[in-house]
Parts: sequence; C-alpha cells; structure tokens
Amino acid sequence: MRLPVDGFASRLLSRKTLFATAGIAAVALIAAGAFTWNNGAGPVTPAASEVIRPARVAAIDFRPHMHSLMLAGTVVPRIETTLGFRVAGKVISREVDVGAIVKPGQLIARIDPADYQLAVDNARAALASAEADYSRAKADLDRYQALRGSAAFMTQTLDTRQSVSSTSYARVEQAQSQLATAEHNLAYTELHADAAGVITAVQAEVGQVLAQGQGMVKLARTDELEILVGVPEHRLKLVRDASQVSFELWSDAGHLHRARLRELSPSADPMTRTYAARFTIIEPPSFIGIGMTASLTLSRPDPVPLAEVPLSAIFQQGTQPAVWVVDKATGTVSLRPVTISRWRDETALIASGVADGEIVATAGVHKLEPGQKVKPLTGAP
Repeated sequence: MRLPVDGFASRLLSRKTLFATAGIAAVALIAAGAFTWNNGAGPVTPAASEVIRPARVAAIDFRPHMHSLMLAGTVVPRIETTLGFRVAGKVISREVDVGAIVKPGQLIARIDPADYQLAVDNARAALASAEADYSRAKADLDRYQALRGSAAFMTQTLDTRQSVSSTSYARVEQAQSQLATAEHNLAYTELHADAAGVITAVQAEVGQVLAQGQGMVKLARTDELEILVGVPEHRLKLVRDASQVSFELWSDAGHLHRARLRELSPSADPMTRTYAARFTIIEPPSFIGIGMTASLTLSRPDPVPLAEVPLSAIFQQGTQPAVWVVDKATGTVSLRPVTISRWRDETALIASGVADGEIVATAGVHKLEPGQKVKPLTGAP
C-alpha cells in the first residue's frame, strides 16, 4: 500500500525546519561570544589574592667572635743532640739501639782505651820524676839557707838554689796537668748520656774508627717537648697575635692541652713554602711521645663585633653577597648587600651592611623577590 505523498513531504519539511532553527541558534551564540571576547579586555577571572610566602628568619646579633685556625703538627724535642766521643779511636762496644730510653749518665758506647791508658801511665811517671827533682831541690835550698851567717854562705849560690827549687816545682805542676789531661782522655773513651732522652739515630757501629767529635748517636731530650707546625704565609699574623693556643693529640682526641709560641721562622721552607713554628707544651701529658701527631688550635678575638648567619641566608648578587632583610612593620623583603668578614663551614660572619636587631631570611632566599611579603618563621627547620 502506498503512503500519501503529501504527508511524507510534510514530515520531511518539518525536520529540515527544526535542524535549520538549531543551527541558526548555535551560530548566534558563537557570534555573541566572539563579540564579547573581541570587545572586552579578555576573559573575566576572579581577582587573585596576594600571596604571602612563609620564610624562615633570624635576627641579626653583632657580638665578639674568636678567629680560630687549626694546624696539624708533630711532637718534637726542643733539643736534639748528636753525641760523639771527645777523643779519636776504634769503637769496641755500643750499648743502645734506636728508640732506647736513656737516663743521665747512662753508658752509650766505648772506644779502645789502650793508648789512653798508656798516656796516663806515662804522665804519672813524669809526675813522680818531677816530684823527686823538686824534693831534692827543696832540700838543697833548705840546707843552704841554714848556712846563712857563716863564711860558707854566698848570696849568689842562694839565688841559684832558689831558682832550681822554683823550676822543679813548676815542672811538678806541669806534670800534674798532663796527668789530669791523660786521665780525662781515658775517661772520654766511654760515651755517656748527658740528659734523659730517646735515641733517635745510630751513626756508627762497632769496629768503626771515629775521629774526634764524630757523631755516634742522636739523642732527643724529653725534658722539654714542642709541637712543630708549618704556617702558610697568609696566616702568619694570626699566629703572632694568637691569645689562646691549645692542642689535642690524635691518639687522645677530645682532651685539650695548653701551649705557647716559642719560635717562628723568619723565612719560608723552600720546598713547602710554609714557615716553621715551634710551640712549647706547657704541661705535657704523661703518655705523650716524640713523633705523635697533634692538632693545634690558635684563637684571637676579632677587632670588631660580627653577626653570624647560616650560609643559606647569603644571596649572591653578581659578585657581591647580599641578604634579604624583612621589614618588621610590613613584612616585605628587600635585598641588601653585606660585607662578609670570613666564611665558616656552615655559617658566614657579616661585618657590615645590616643593623643589629634586623631580621633576615635564612632559607629559600633564591625564591624571594623584592617587595614580596613573607610570614616569618623562627627556630630550627
């Protein structure tokens, strides 16, 4: 059965009319939106509220500080002597080795005493002969003086006998001196320690023939110990002006002992380019030993008060360090250049640029902008 043509055409026309109406409405809305965008300043958004960033801050406090320097040094003796025989000879014995602890007068080594013993015997014989001559001359003089006033007495003969007696006495004194010298030389065939200390080197062995004064051993005296350090040239002033000097041994960390500067070399070592400084140990601990390593700390007060701030508070403005100062009234920050006296491991010491009592930001300084408001937070993070 066929539908009527007029009904189908009527429904098709109605649908086309509906779609056309919807399209016109959509175009109208788009046009209205475009008109509104083009004629306005842009999309309308709600007004943004001002951002207040929390910031950790600290108050500037100028106070006296100590300028400290730590140097590594070595415990050394103040006096280290090379001991040798005062006479020449062949070494026949050595009683000590390197590291031996010796006492005053302790025997160290001997040389062959045979020749020196013969010299002593010869000097004793010469003394006995001189004493015999003097005894005869003295007796002759006494007997002749007893003839004074008799016809046999002559003044010229008396003068001669007095001269012989005086000459004989002088020869006795000479023989005594020669005997003393020979005995001393015999005693010098034994080498003894002249002070308490430690043998640090042996320079000759048994069987070796030594010349007079040639070194046999090195003795480091332990009655006065020092700490030897090398000072860089830019630290010389601090070393000279140090008011407090202390040290701790690496083998006994945590225990400080006092010291004082005794000697500072006027010239630098050609190899290390440092200046040798010797510090006397005032009260050495009982366990201290030569060659131990020590950490020496020197301190002196700074000439002006300084303010200490964390390194995180420093903002680098080109080549000039600066800090963000927080205004107490408005809470806004401003960047201010400062002068740094010196840097420490975790802090910086400010010499000028800020006033005592001002507040500076100590964290997140690279995220701040001039005029930005912050909410101060104090205390450790």
